[in-house]
Amino acid sequence: MNEDIIKRTKQRYDIIGDNDELNRAIEVALKIAPVDLSVLITGENGVGKEVFPRIIHDNSPRKQKRYFSVNCGAIPEGTIDSELFGHEKGAFTGAVEKREGYFAVASGGTLFLDEVGELPLQTQARLLRVLETGEYIPVGASEIRKTDVRIVAATNVNLEKAIEQGKFREDLYYRLNTLSISIPPLRERGDDIILLFRKFALEMSEKYKMPSVRLTPEAQQRMKAYSWPGNVRQLKNIAENISVTSETREITPEILSRYLPEDRSHNQLVAVEKSSHDRTFENEREILYQILFDLRRDVAELKRAVGSRDDSRLAGAEGQRIDAKARLYKTAGVEKAVDTHEEEGYAEAEEVEEDSLQPSTPTTLQEQERSLIQRVLLQTGGHRREAAKRLGISDRTLYRKIKEYGLED
Repeated sequence: MNEDIIKRTKQRYDIIGDNDELNRAIEVALKIAPVDLSVLITGENGVGKEVFPRIIHDNSPRKQKRYFSVNCGAIPEGTIDSELFGHEKGAFTGAVEKREGYFAVASGGTLFLDEVGELPLQTQARLLRVLETGEYIPVGASEIRKTDVRIVAATNVNLEKAIEQGKFREDLYYRLNTLSISIPPLRERGDDIILLFRKFALEMSEKYKMPSVRLTPEAQQRMKAYSWPGNVRQLKNIAENISVTSETREITPEILSRYLPEDRSHNQLVAVEKSSHDRTFENEREILYQILFDLRRDVAELKRAVGSRDDSRLAGAEGQRIDAKARLYKTAGVEKAVDTHEEEGYAEAEEVEEDSLQPSTPTTLQEQERSLIQRVLLQTGGHRREAAKRLGISDRTLYRKIKEYGLED
């Protein structure tokens, strides 16, 4: 494809960088735009996936029609079907009037389903029918409706692994993945990192009438060596932070290190469930069960480490026992000790020693859960997606529990 076309596309959609993989993604988007098939866009959080559906729509025969973007992960599970397919009056409590869904209002145009990997299985079945036949039934209705809409979906979830774990329908995956675009992560874009930093720093300079910050060559190398788990979104936040708070306009590696979080493994595409022993718990009660189970297992490992398989010997070593408990409790954020019997299973993970309860320990399951969620939110600085990841639950479940326990602030 003509390089001038790609260059004009970048200028139109404010895309910065000259990475080969990025250019390839733009080229693919332009080529598939006239072909009226569904598209799946994959990439990590923060790479800018939301730009590509607009490129596809604006260069397609549907460009004169409506374009809608829906974040599937931000809509509660109980209302997602109503949002997408509409509902009839009286279909459920609160349905005081008939409402058209996105598939109705976007008919003739393009519908972008962001975070499609977060859709419940029931909604996935409805979406599959729309893709196959163009038909859907609003919630509470009995009459089949027709729609003519092009679906562009995006996800940061590894859908192939999600299929193996029963979290995503295989037939829907192949329907969505008729055409695909992969967006490269920021850490693989080399000099684009420096170009993006300059852009964000210049925007801050022009907006707030301040001298623009600039990176020394050594700081540039440090930027390119960083893993950027939050990708472009994280880079923008750091550039804005430095522009406002740095006392000097020339940024050295020493100054830069104050703003870059500790480097960690990058945010690869993830499945809905991580592994057989790092489970995703839709049922929040299982969060506490798993914590207690892990505590019991670690105490058992400690017992074996001191060369004893007898619970009485472990109980006699009070100093080691107390230190081990303190370490485990601090790690898990739960001030309870678990029984150290050898048997496996959740039933015994629930058993706790009565004399180990601290006066300030929450006494009910709900209080324990609220305390745990509050603690993790504090540890992540209120970053809900990161908190949900640490807790091992979906974003939707965490948002619901935050509202239920009054933790919005």
